Amino acid sequence: MSETAMDRSGVDRAAILLLALGEQDAAQVLRHLGAKDVQRVGAAMAQLSSVSREEVSTVLSTFSTNVEQQTSFGVGTDDYIRRVLTEALGADKAGSVVDRILGGRSSRGLEALKWMEARAVGDVLRNEHPQIIAIVLSYMESDQAAEVLNHLHESTRAEILMRIATLDGVHPTALDELDQVLEKQFSGNGGGKTSGGFGGPKVAAEILNLVGSAQDALMAQIAKVDEPLSQKLQDLMFVFEDLNECDDRGMQELLREVPGDKLIIALKAADEKLKEKFFKNMSERASQMMKDDLEARGPVRLSEVEAAQKEILVTARRMSEEGRLQLGGKGGEQYV
Repeated sequence: MSETAMDRSGVDRAAILLLALGEQDAAQVLRHLGAKDVQRVGAAMAQLSSVSREEVSTVLSTFSTNVEQQTSFGVGTDDYIRRVLTEALGADKAGSVVDRILGGRSSRGLEALKWMEARAVGDVLRNEHPQIIAIVLSYMESDQAAEVLNHLHESTRAEILMRIATLDGVHPTALDELDQVLEKQFSGNGGGKTSGGFGGPKVAAEILNLVGSAQDALMAQIAKVDEPLSQKLQDLMFVFEDLNECDDRGMQELLREVPGDKLIIALKAADEKLKEKFFKNMSERASQMMKDDLEARGPVRLSEVEAAQKEILVTARRMSEEGRLQLGGKGGEQYV
């Protein structure tokens, strides 16, 4: 692949491929993606500019080569699907996807919620029992679940998180009944999580990572009710400052994935140590430009800073699951 094409992120290359396919074929491909992936690729397609003919050619050529290499008899076997998805997504995420594909069931009502604005989902769930809300939020991606949680009654948020943390699977019958209730109100296609892998402390910690300024109050409420659970969640959490513990190679990979304008906003509230961590992993020219932009940037609303940091954390966590970035500190794996 040309140097220019290699500099682009995987999402950008996917966007180039879809634009090259044309409207009808691109639409067919997008129908098979989840809500979050459609949003990411769609945003990349909207932002693409100055794509050379050579870049398009090399992206198409590489895609074609990869397909040829991966096509073989027995592609549809369960073991092959498990291996490929585990390699691509990491063991944790692959488990739920494999269950969705191989289980042969559909959760259309729950899936529809993924396409809605967080405020609208909050309105739907506001008067439901906390256990129902915990199940629904466990089904969602952590960043969307965190946004929805912020739109729920403040008095119930800590209880919902505790129920998520102590959730140990959901009976398939109960999940089907919940899905049918939601399906009466919404439509959509795609699979959902089955009973295995639902909830747990890790899911609750990931949501807490992304709730923004409400995090401290929620942790304090949980600690009052269940101190051991609070400590377990604290140990699993990963916050923006924990990027200080990221290895330099991983930081450089992260910088390739994060838009410069988002990073500038995110760093407005970062400590000097973390800023320097980012700067030292940039080229001298890029580092100086970033410093100048930060200095020239006027006041930024805290909500904007938190949103930018959330977006970067989601990217960092995905890269960690893909094995492209090692996270130290809270929630990171220990190495000996």
